[in-house]
Amino acid sequence: MAAALRKETVTPVVAEGVASAELEAALQRVEQHLDDLQSALSARDMPCIELHAGELQRALSHAVERFMQAARRGGTPLPLRRRLGLASAQVAAQRDALARATAALDRAIDVLMPERGAVYSASGAPAPLRSRSSLEA
Repeated sequence: MAAALRKETVTPVVAEGVASAELEAALQRVEQHLDDLQSALSARDMPCIELHAGELQRALSHAVERFMQAARRGGTPLPLRRRLGLASAQVAAQRDALARATAALDRAIDVLMPERGAVYSASGAPAPLRSRSSLEA
Protein backbone atom coordinates (compact mmCIF):
# COMPACT_ATOMS: atom_id res chain seq x y z
CA MET A 1 0.00 0.00 0.00
CA ALA A 2 2.89 2.36 0.75
CA ALA A 3 4.21 1.75 -2.76
CA ALA A 4 0.84 2.71 -4.19
CA LEU A 5 0.86 5.94 -2.17
CA ARG A 6 4.37 6.76 -3.32
CA LYS A 7 3.34 6.13 -6.91
CA GLU A 8 0.41 8.49 -6.63
CA THR A 9 2.47 11.28 -5.06
CA VAL A 10 5.13 11.30 -7.79
CA THR A 11 4.77 14.45 -9.82
CA PRO A 12 5.27 14.50 -13.59
CA VAL A 13 8.46 16.55 -13.18
CA VAL A 14 9.93 13.96 -10.80
CA ALA A 15 8.85 11.16 -13.15
CA GLU A 16 10.58 12.94 -16.05
CA GLY A 17 13.74 13.25 -13.94
CA VAL A 18 13.66 9.53 -13.14
CA ALA A 19 13.09 8.69 -16.82
CA SER A 20 15.97 10.97 -17.85
CA ALA A 21 18.21 9.37 -15.23
CA GLU A 22 17.30 5.89 -16.55
CA LEU A 23 18.01 7.01 -20.11
CA GLU A 24 21.30 8.56 -19.05
CA ALA A 25 22.38 5.36 -17.26
CA ALA A 26 21.41 3.18 -20.23
CA LEU A 27 23.27 5.49 -22.61
CA GLN A 28 26.37 5.55 -20.41
CA ARG A 29 26.45 1.72 -20.48
CA VAL A 30 26.30 1.80 -24.29
CA GLU A 31 29.09 4.37 -24.49
CA GLN A 32 31.25 2.42 -22.03
CA HIS A 33 30.83 -0.82 -23.99
CA LEU A 34 31.63 1.04 -27.22
CA ASP A 35 34.87 2.29 -25.67
CA ASP A 36 35.69 -1.16 -24.30
CA LEU A 37 35.04 -2.76 -27.69
CA GLN A 38 37.21 -0.19 -29.47
CA SER A 39 40.06 -0.89 -27.03
CA ALA A 40 39.70 -4.64 -27.55
CA LEU A 41 39.67 -4.17 -31.32
CA SER A 42 42.82 -2.04 -31.15
CA ALA A 43 44.51 -4.70 -29.01
CA ARG A 44 43.23 -7.48 -31.31
CA ASP A 45 42.10 -9.35 -28.20
CA MET A 46 39.54 -11.82 -29.57
CA PRO A 47 38.08 -12.99 -26.24
CA CYS A 48 37.57 -9.37 -25.15
CA ILE A 49 36.15 -8.43 -28.55
CA GLU A 50 33.55 -11.18 -28.27
CA LEU A 51 32.74 -10.25 -24.66
CA HIS A 52 32.36 -6.52 -25.33
CA ALA A 53 30.48 -7.03 -28.60
CA GLY A 54 27.90 -9.12 -26.75
CA GLU A 55 27.69 -6.63 -23.90
CA LEU A 56 27.33 -3.76 -26.37
CA GLN A 57 24.51 -5.56 -28.16
CA ARG A 58 22.65 -6.08 -24.87
CA ALA A 59 23.27 -2.49 -23.75
CA LEU A 60 22.04 -1.12 -27.09
CA SER A 61 18.92 -3.26 -26.95
CA HIS A 62 18.20 -2.07 -23.42
CA ALA A 63 18.84 1.58 -24.31
CA VAL A 64 16.61 1.45 -27.39
CA GLU A 65 13.85 -0.13 -25.31
CA ARG A 66 14.17 2.63 -22.68
CA PHE A 67 14.15 5.37 -25.31
CA MET A 68 11.05 3.88 -26.95
CA GLN A 69 9.26 3.78 -23.59
CA ALA A 70 10.26 7.37 -22.88
CA ALA A 71 9.05 8.45 -26.32
CA ARG A 72 5.65 6.85 -25.66
CA ARG A 73 5.42 8.73 -22.35
CA GLY A 74 6.06 12.10 -23.85
CA GLY A 75 9.48 12.32 -25.41
CA THR A 76 13.16 12.18 -24.68
CA PRO A 77 15.57 15.03 -24.06
CA LEU A 78 17.28 16.20 -27.25
CA PRO A 79 20.86 15.91 -25.88
CA LEU A 80 20.25 12.25 -25.00
CA ARG A 81 18.75 11.54 -28.44
CA ARG A 82 21.82 13.10 -30.03
CA ARG A 83 24.14 10.97 -27.90
CA LEU A 84 22.19 7.85 -28.84
CA GLY A 85 22.48 8.83 -32.51
CA LEU A 86 26.23 9.33 -32.12
CA ALA A 87 26.57 5.92 -30.42
CA SER A 88 24.57 4.36 -33.24
CA ALA A 89 26.89 5.98 -35.80
CA GLN A 90 29.92 4.64 -33.94
CA VAL A 91 28.46 1.13 -33.97
CA ALA A 92 27.83 1.42 -37.72
CA ALA A 93 31.41 2.64 -38.29
CA GLN A 94 32.84 -0.27 -36.28
CA ARG A 95 30.62 -2.73 -38.15
CA ASP A 96 31.78 -1.29 -41.48
CA ALA A 97 35.46 -1.45 -40.46
CA LEU A 98 35.04 -5.07 -39.37
CA ALA A 99 33.30 -5.96 -42.63
CA ARG A 100 36.15 -4.43 -44.65
CA ALA A 101 38.75 -6.26 -42.55
CA THR A 102 36.86 -9.53 -42.94
CA ALA A 103 36.63 -9.09 -46.72
CA ALA A 104 40.37 -8.36 -46.93
CA LEU A 105 41.12 -11.44 -44.85
CA ASP A 106 38.86 -13.58 -47.03
CA ARG A 107 40.67 -12.35 -50.15
CA ALA A 108 44.06 -13.12 -48.59
CA ILE A 109 42.92 -16.61 -47.62
CA ASP A 110 41.61 -17.22 -51.14
CA VAL A 111 45.01 -16.30 -52.56
CA LEU A 112 46.96 -18.37 -50.06
CA MET A 113 44.66 -21.38 -50.01
CA PRO A 114 43.15 -22.13 -53.40
CA GLU A 115 39.88 -23.93 -53.81
CA ARG A 116 39.85 -27.65 -53.25
CA GLY A 117 40.81 -29.45 -56.41
CA ALA A 118 42.91 -26.63 -57.85
CA VAL A 119 45.99 -27.97 -59.59
CA TYR A 120 49.26 -26.15 -60.20
CA SER A 121 51.78 -26.73 -62.97
CA ALA A 122 55.49 -27.28 -62.41
CA SER A 123 56.08 -23.52 -62.78
CA GLY A 124 53.60 -22.76 -59.99
CA ALA A 125 50.96 -21.27 -62.26
CA PRO A 126 47.47 -22.68 -62.06
CA ALA A 127 47.01 -25.47 -64.57
CA PRO A 128 43.90 -25.25 -66.71
CA LEU A 129 41.12 -27.41 -65.38
CA ARG A 130 39.71 -29.93 -67.80
CA SER A 131 36.07 -29.59 -68.46
CA ARG A 132 33.87 -32.52 -67.72
CA SER A 133 32.91 -32.87 -71.38
CA SER A 134 36.52 -33.40 -72.45
CA LEU A 135 36.87 -36.24 -69.96
CA GLU A 136 33.78 -38.00 -71.27
CA ALA A 137 34.72 -37.73 -74.91
